[in-house]
Amino acid sequence: MTEEKIHTIAVVGAGTMGSGIALTAALSGLRAWQIDISPSQLEQARAYHTKTIARHVDKQRLTPQQADEALARIGYHSSLESASGADFAIEAATENLDVKRAIFQQMNAAFADHVILASNTSSISITDLATSVGEAAPRVIGMHFFNPVPVMKLVEIINGLETSQDTTAATIALAERMGKVAIPANDRAGFVSNRVLMPMINEAFYAWMEGVAEPKHIDEIMKLGMAHPMGPLRLADLIGLDVCHDIMMVLYNELGHDKYFPCPKLRQLVKAGRLGNKTGRGVYDYGTQP
Repeated sequence: MTEEKIHTIAVVGAGTMGSGIALTAALSGLRAWQIDISPSQLEQARAYHTKTIARHVDKQRLTPQQADEALARIGYHSSLESASGADFAIEAATENLDVKRAIFQQMNAAFADHVILASNTSSISITDLATSVGEAAPRVIGMHFFNPVPVMKLVEIINGLETSQDTTAATIALAERMGKVAIPANDRAGFVSNRVLMPMINEAFYAWMEGVAEPKHIDEIMKLGMAHPMGPLRLADLIGLDVCHDIMMVLYNELGHDKYFPCPKLRQLVKAGRLGNKTGRGVYDYGTQP
């Protein structure tokens, strides 16, 4: 499959990342089929798409006609079979190897045998995922977008051991068509982005837990001193504390170093259901904090 032949992408998972990928695809002129078994998740994705595109119109980034055309390019499906005519598939489910393997098996069964099977995983081995689809392994690749997807330019492109050159070329070209900058990284736990980022976030939690400074001061020091646009604890809330925890556990289990094991303070917040932006409370309370 070459990039020129890709007109419709199926995005499996309608959470924060999946809905952002579908929106970005539609705004770039592609048809996007948003797939999720949860009707409420699909409705949340639809509401997000409608609200975000309306904001583009208000800010004169899109005309009303362009907005209507972009929304019309997004379809919503509760099963892979109903979207089986897609040209490219991206899995955007929770960061759990068993869950992703099961989805890859379903995608391989549902889509034609030329369709590239990509994962938006932020830490899990692409080679591990490819083992779930047998002879389809050359069509498996990592396509790691960043949150918020419509804004962030980077896509990490990760080849598995068996990923073909044609798959890589088509995926890079598709990312560029979606307005992204595609940069390769090798298939190791966490790739580059999270292998570097997660220990920093974890250390920020330790600094908080050990009383070195309060969260807002840790974040301000990192913003002003390191020229980061957002402090590590605020970024953790944006990513989702549960997601950070799961990525750290992948790194810890794969690389075997204690520096990747989640800080007790992070684990405590996750157990309490304080997951960040998506629950209204994490490190910060978003009922009172901007």
